[in-house]
Amino acid sequence: MGQRCYEHDYSQAGLYHITMTVAEKEAQPLGCVKGNATAAPGEADTPHVALSPIGKMVEEELTRSLPRHYPMIEVQDYVVMPEHIHFIIEVHGSLKSANGRSTHLGQVMAGFKKGCNRRFWAITGQEAAGAAERQRGKPAAANANEEGTPTSAGAAQGASAGAAQEASTEAAQGASAGAAQGASTEAAQGASTGAGVSWCPAVSPQERWKVPSRAGTGRPPLFTPGYVDVIPLHKGQLQTQREYIRNNPRNRLLRQQQRLFTERLSVTTALTVPALRRYLVQERAFPHFEEEPSWQALAPRLLTATATPQAVPFIALDTYGNRHLLERRLLPVVCHRKDLEQFEKQRRRCIEAARAGAVLVSARIAKGEQAIMDEAMKAGATVILIHDNGFPERYHPSMERLQLCAEGRLLIVTPWRYHYRPQKEGISQPECKTMNCVAQALCRLKDSWWKEE
Repeated sequence: MGQRCYEHDYSQAGLYHITMTVAEKEAQPLGCVKGNATAAPGEADTPHVALSPIGKMVEEELTRSLPRHYPMIEVQDYVVMPEHIHFIIEVHGSLKSANGRSTHLGQVMAGFKKGCNRRFWAITGQEAAGAAERQRGKPAAANANEEGTPTSAGAAQGASAGAAQEASTEAAQGASAGAAQGASTEAAQGASTGAGVSWCPAVSPQERWKVPSRAGTGRPPLFTPGYVDVIPLHKGQLQTQREYIRNNPRNRLLRQQQRLFTERLSVTTALTVPALRRYLVQERAFPHFEEEPSWQALAPRLLTATATPQAVPFIALDTYGNRHLLERRLLPVVCHRKDLEQFEKQRRRCIEAARAGAVLVSARIAKGEQAIMDEAMKAGATVILIHDNGFPERYHPSMERLQLCAEGRLLIVTPWRYHYRPQKEGISQPECKTMNCVAQALCRLKDSWWKEE
């Protein structure tokens, strides 16, 4: 994980939505989600995370230690989930460490994670094991200076766990530029006093003071390497991310209680791959004289299924939500420019059918499709939405869509394999036409059905 915007200066002011995942996701070391998904905010059983000692430590490092060492950072909305954390921070002005040196968000997050690691190892009893490992091959006077006086490193080791952990973060920020990326208590303080105590004589001076995530002793880190950052582009997107963070515990309970999860290749349509290509050619979806290259770029992204390796492949779908909707009467909603003057008739026929119990199916791309599908959902109808990208490993729809899935009113399907799509990348015409064709194949009905009286 760790998507970056390479055009952005991460040393300057900005807003960031950060996500970090623990290394042992299955263990869920940060806590557990409790409450009732239907409880209103403020009630006794409102969905929340009961934090473990490790989770409380992470919360403290995030809300207290991080702003203390970087006063220009304001931690806003956050949630500590059982196996990951989300938080929004705002950086006011240029990022600088405690000694005034310029830094950037990546170094700040590395320091946060290493501070969590130190306290995580102390909580789980791995600090003593790590200290014993570091003593192997180390001179007997390693914890003393030339006069025999204990160094700040030895003092930190003899201090309480909380004091040593706090000293570690402060020392790392006060050390040289190389040490500031994550120096340990012993290394950073030793460097500042000139003691020059080395963990391992074989390593370079730069590596000598660096504390990697595993500290070179096999101790597991709390978090996976890297992190994901999202830069909100406008107020609407920022508000959506704030609501997502606040609703994380409720969303988790909804998925658990309603058994909502992604089902891979759970539907095989009646649409063959060759038939889809013929449809795209007929619809003139490919640029002139570029049919073959365009198809070769599109085809690998399609989900397919076959009865035997020699059989013709059919378009398959991943699904999320109420699959029982597929058993009802399905009607495709596809708006064409040529039918713009008849849009009111199309809208009326679709809404009437939806109120009579039919399920509307659409990729919801054109403005007319959005208007019809939104009106149908607002009226309490059931719908199937075709997603314009594949589902990632952990797919989480918006709160609104998750609620509709939990109520049994929505099924989300996709014919695509997941791929990362930058914010500025739109949907191509072949992709739009493909989803329109899938809608008709799923319904086994042409998209002009509404024209028939």
